[in-house]
Amino acid sequence: MSHDSHPLFSKPLIVYALAILCTLLWGSAYPAIKTGYALLQIEAHDVASQMVFAGQRFFLAGILLLLLARLLGRHRGNFSRQKMRQIAILGLTQTSLQYIFFYIGVAFASGVKASIINATGTFFSVLLAHFIYQNDRLTQRKALGCLVGFLGVFIVNFNHSLLDFQFSLAGEGSVMLAAFILSAASIYGKKVSQGIDAMLMTAWQLAIGGLALLLIGLVAGGHSGHFSLASVTLLIYLALLSSAAFAIWSVLLKYNSVGTITIFNFLIPVFGSLLSAIFLGETILEWKNLVALVLVCSGIYLVTRQKRMRSAQADSVLAK
Repeated sequence: MSHDSHPLFSKPLIVYALAILCTLLWGSAYPAIKTGYALLQIEAHDVASQMVFAGQRFFLAGILLLLLARLLGRHRGNFSRQKMRQIAILGLTQTSLQYIFFYIGVAFASGVKASIINATGTFFSVLLAHFIYQNDRLTQRKALGCLVGFLGVFIVNFNHSLLDFQFSLAGEGSVMLAAFILSAASIYGKKVSQGIDAMLMTAWQLAIGGLALLLIGLVAGGHSGHFSLASVTLLIYLALLSSAAFAIWSVLLKYNSVGTITIFNFLIPVFGSLLSAIFLGETILEWKNLVALVLVCSGIYLVTRQKRMRSAQADSVLAK
């Protein structure tokens, strides 16, 4: 699949550095969200307030991106009615629907488990691509990668022995469903992003999706929680995290092949697990966590490596 080129966002070192930065930011979201629940005194079962929290974050992220686009002189999107409708659909799926399940899942699962399970999004993308794109079929290598990755997710849900399996629909199940929704929405977003400014697209979809989350939470009886300097600072960080990571990732996907960028997804569970261990005091050194992390990262590498090699060959042909 061909893609546009850019003098800055097509340079390997810059692309790799920005992709790693995005995965670091996304990895930090797991401990940040759980810390936010504690600071705002939002209980695990208070789903409505979790939606308010998520809505505030993403609506603010969208507004910040729109302001940045205006400062950069990119505020005129000239979107057609059809394009705006597509962006709205993207916002309601990639932001609203996905994060409804993601925030619920993070409330009931540990940060380490959530970061590992959420990595299944890469495997879902591979499986969906097999049925959507004729030139992106499931190969033996990718099938093996998916099998290894899902095995890692299976292992992380054991407690302390192979006889004690712990998997709840509210926790681990919600995180996995959020990963599936994100993978499907990302494929749709790749199509929508063609021919329009990636920053503006990201800004509008975050703002629309965030506003929908906020309204859903308020109508359902949710509250903003107990604001303090620490909680407001954390909310601003989460908003900046979203606006920066989503904008950079969208630009990278627009000017590079999907395989070149998604290979870095294996770093998200690594950063998520490490940061959860550091900031939440969660245990990462248990055998199941380490084995699961290695298997999931290996699976992501396997399913994206072949794409990357093929993309590199295609790029070399285009360069000639």
